Amino acid sequence: MSANLAAALRADPKLSAQAGAPACKFCGTPVQHVMADLGMQPIANAYRRPEELHKMEPFFPLRALVCGSCKLVQAQEFESAENMFSADYAYFASYSDAWLAHAKKYVEDMTTRFHLGATSKVVEIAANDGYLLRWFLPKGVPVLGVEPTASTAKAAAALGIPVEVRFFGRETATALKAAGHAADLMPANNVVAHVPDINDFVGGFKILLKPT
Repeated sequence: MSANLAAALRADPKLSAQAGAPACKFCGTPVQHVMADLGMQPIANAYRRPEELHKMEPFFPLRALVCGSCKLVQAQEFESAENMFSADYAYFASYSDAWLAHAKKYVEDMTTRFHLGATSKVVEIAANDGYLLRWFLPKGVPVLGVEPTASTAKAAAALGIPVEVRFFGRETATALKAAGHAADLMPANNVVAHVPDINDFVGGFKILLKPT
């Protein structure tokens, strides 16, 4: 790559993708370092229905890339978040007894550490099926789940957990704050790696978390 082309790619991340090097999801620098290449793979959790078995299944390159500038390890995007996290999302966190036990212990620790009670608010981002927020309910701590997949959100709602079925970012955070959901605690487990715009996602925490 010539010095002039490299400078142009840094100045305009969109040119990076056009030149074959995806733009870093954090700093926008062209990402050219491959740490691991797992070949062509189908989308995780995209189980085939019986009526789909005769159709071709889409495969995408699965590579762990490393940004030479900020060192973020990331995968290149080939499919939209809306298509990957659809209404019938298959992963339900409560299937794991060990994970449920971990979530319960986390709630015990956080409730004690931050003195959470009836006047507090816990907003979990990517709340899934309520695997974590359920443990706050018997303690009388108000909660809200933010979860884009309708199937898991429905399971959380069945436990008595209020859920906003939407993706999280600055826009969602601003709307939730205006609706009175400013948070004392915002857990977010196993989600940042799935977020297409991590700067917008993390920026939402600054908006929704209370100043203290």
